[in-house]
Amino acid sequence: MTKKTIAVLPGDGIGPEVTRAAIKVLENIADLHDHEFVFQEGLIGGSAIDEKGAPLPHETKELSALSDGILLGAVGGPKWDHLPGGNRPEKGLLEIRKSLDLYANLRPVKAYASLIESSPLKEEIVADVDFLIVRELTGGLYFGEPKMREENEGEMQAVDTLVYKTSEIKRIAERAFQSARLRKGKVVSVDKANVLESSRLWREIVDDVRGGYPDVELEHMLVDNAAMQLIAQPASFDVIVTENTFGDILSDEASMLTGSLGLLPSASMGSTGVGLYEPVHGSAPDIAGENRANPLAAIASAAMMLKYGFEMEKEAERIEAAIEKVLADGYRTADIASKSEEAVTTAEMTDAVVKALE
Repeated sequence: MTKKTIAVLPGDGIGPEVTRAAIKVLENIADLHDHEFVFQEGLIGGSAIDEKGAPLPHETKELSALSDGILLGAVGGPKWDHLPGGNRPEKGLLEIRKSLDLYANLRPVKAYASLIESSPLKEEIVADVDFLIVRELTGGLYFGEPKMREENEGEMQAVDTLVYKTSEIKRIAERAFQSARLRKGKVVSVDKANVLESSRLWREIVDDVRGGYPDVELEHMLVDNAAMQLIAQPASFDVIVTENTFGDILSDEASMLTGSLGLLPSASMGSTGVGLYEPVHGSAPDIAGENRANPLAAIASAAMMLKYGFEMEKEAERIEAAIEKVLADGYRTADIASKSEEAVTTAEMTDAVVKALE
């Protein structure tokens, strides 16, 4: 029997609903494969601010560091939009990434055959989409200093600093090339080297790293062109590696290829051995508590935890196959249901996945 401790951080909005769904699936996987998963819940985001006065309480940070993996729901919502940047719910997510050195965000983007009609793009464009975005997560504009507002010649100006070190670029490039070796063997590195000095350094280091992977093809692409190609020919990509801000924007753009944010998982990996797994979608406060949220991205994130964090490949594949089966069988939550289809609830979709596991 394998025993793993999982820190569960439900967060805000629909976060508690989708993490409950993922836990239910993991409990069934544990029964089917003779594992023991111990779930320990912590506060993060707006709910932590309300209860503890901080978006990432010390006890949550400690709980996360001592776990084998972290399952997160979502953070944020209009309730806390009035707070200054350093005290907002999203700060908790940034802090936990930094404290655990979660420098690599992995976002798989795959078009399910049964949902191609949900994509805003033509079927022939999205039919074979299956790629991985590797986003640097702890550097760049989001963490660079100085970060401030100041008065300059009688008016306010804001300053954000974009900083990258050689070591930060090297390790995320290594992760991308290693991932490509397990896929189709092609990396597209996205930057803005025609304008930004940080991107010119990025390109140089990625070229250096590529020397250790002669079996992997490398292409450099400017971010504006990458944004266009994700729409024009998304199936041409295998692994995309890029810095923090570009990765944030491109991964959200890519998510719409599949027709819904509610379908895409992510994994944030680092140097400590503890990974954080979360759905790409936000907190969706407008439907929170209504049993309407799509739990599939959270369930798929749990599968990524098994695959990347616990080396439970067969168990992860079993969850992924169950997700494909329920979609092929016609189960649809409101975000992916057409006008002619009847939407199922969060609980009904979760139960369908659990049944499909068997």
